[in-house]
Amino acid sequence: MTQALWFCSSHATTQHCLQVASGKDNQNSRFSCLKSTASSSKIAREGSVKGSRAGFGAVNGSQCWGTTLALKKNNLKSERVGHGDRGLSVQMMAENCDRNGKDAQVALLDDLEEASVYRFTNDLPEWGGNKEIPISPIMDIDFVTEGELKENAFRSARRTKLVCTIGPSCSSSEQLEALAIGGMNVARINMCHGTKEWHRSVIRRIKTLNQEKGYSVTLMMDTEGSEIHMGDLGGAQSSKAEDGDEWVCTVRKFHGPLPQRTIQVNYDGFAEDVMVGDELVVDGGMVRFEVVEKMGPDIYCQCTDPGLLLPRANLTIWRNGHLLQERNAMLPTISSKDWLDIDFGLAEGVDFIAVSFVQTADVIKHLKSYIAARSPNSSTGVFAKIESAESLKNLEEILQVSDGVMVARGDLGAQIPLEQVPSVQHKVADVSEAVRQRADALMLSGESAMGLFPEKALSVLRTVSLRIELRLREEKYYESLQLPTLSTILSERISEEICASAAQMANKLGADAIFVYTRRGYMASLLSRNRPDCPIFAFTHSASVRRRLNLHWGVIPFRLDFADEMESNLCQTFSLLKARGMIRSGELIIAVSDITPENQTDILQSIQVRKIP
Repeated sequence: MTQALWFCSSHATTQHCLQVASGKDNQNSRFSCLKSTASSSKIAREGSVKGSRAGFGAVNGSQCWGTTLALKKNNLKSERVGHGDRGLSVQMMAENCDRNGKDAQVALLDDLEEASVYRFTNDLPEWGGNKEIPISPIMDIDFVTEGELKENAFRSARRTKLVCTIGPSCSSSEQLEALAIGGMNVARINMCHGTKEWHRSVIRRIKTLNQEKGYSVTLMMDTEGSEIHMGDLGGAQSSKAEDGDEWVCTVRKFHGPLPQRTIQVNYDGFAEDVMVGDELVVDGGMVRFEVVEKMGPDIYCQCTDPGLLLPRANLTIWRNGHLLQERNAMLPTISSKDWLDIDFGLAEGVDFIAVSFVQTADVIKHLKSYIAARSPNSSTGVFAKIESAESLKNLEEILQVSDGVMVARGDLGAQIPLEQVPSVQHKVADVSEAVRQRADALMLSGESAMGLFPEKALSVLRTVSLRIELRLREEKYYESLQLPTLSTILSERISEEICASAAQMANKLGADAIFVYTRRGYMASLLSRNRPDCPIFAFTHSASVRRRLNLHWGVIPFRLDFADEMESNLCQTFSLLKARGMIRSGELIIAVSDITPENQTDILQSIQVRKIP
């Protein structure tokens, strides 16, 4: 079932340098370059060089990336070569380099991971001496997004983010990478299914994918919640309920094989609460049963609406056409199992935790306090899942304390009487309507986790999103949003006004992009909230902030070591992006920043309008 998500909400700081040491003359000398967290690295060189080989790798030698740099006496040549044992490619390029001391720029373009721009600001050294050469920091961007921007330019970038639930149909490294290539921004781990060991293996595969192959997939963990649900069907992946079939729902515990056409229920009071004539709705309407008899812990039912039963599907009770809401209300929102799962998610470093069946804002407040106490340095965000009629009653309060909400259309739709559906349809929308309403993200659940064609399902979601977004841009479908003030703190209110003005200015001037430099991601989220017509390039020094921003509408997050000065950041960003072919001279950008120098408490925030040189 597709769901929609909304959010409620010198060049480097450390001088990097490259040190060249001389040695004996040699026609083909070898370099050894160690990538490390230190502020400098050394290249050992022997003599003057016509051709050189360099190995770039981890300090501990665990990985080695082979590149070749062709050098001549007076200039540097471009050359594409194989990249390590993974068969990737690295491109070395140079321009305006000679022995007379002209400025030169060398860009190392790794197709899948990062770009480094080395700017030689002094006379190039004779190969017989030592010289320190400043280099600018590395910029990380998801390589799929990079490819899209190179091919189709700024305005074609997809604004709506895509979430895929990971299950048996898409959990291998190859399948996860195929989804990432297909546009998956966020991988959702559903704790209703699978073991912690299985989920841990998926999380590790996604982290490996990000670290080794240049992706930036965000991790979201979804708690099971205290809903009434079925058991695991005795280990079967599914079971078909045919029209007229008789089934037994029971709270009994079975130590042997599950009897045929038997459904275990996790709620001990189920047999007492259910009455003959009640309707049992499975998984938001996938299957329906009518209760025909009660006998002790067993409830005898007849299938009235056939369909496929899946393990641990949720179960709701309807009486005289109305949902028996008080049954789920008696259960805690966060169960004892959920708390263990939350601890697991924090230990594994997930980016977001989505809480199931949230009915009040207090649940979110309690969880956020727990996360702050349990993991003080954690930046894990909290989403509230809106999937019950009770949630709708307290929606405004829930929105105020959550980092975002996830609307489960199937579960919510099954709990709303038919005559009320039209009045809430704009809140429980299909794919095209959710894109038109500019939801932050769309989510696949069973289609990707259990479906036969997860990649095709994702492709449909991506194609529909792009087409609707294009149509909206052609229709000039942007508006000046009347948004409520979020904060009472003056500095944050100033940021809100700055971002609202920047978005409005970008729309009126037809800007190609908005650039925002942010440490916490706050101003990037504010810009996204205003839904400007152009994409938002968010530059942050934090990898975790970058992943969290990957779920915000219209935001293309980069990881970048930046300076305190806005002008330095703009200059280095222009150089890095132009070196990778992602921006072009003459394009118009709006630039804002929330970066404050360490020795300065007050800063005058401003909006800059710049043309890329």
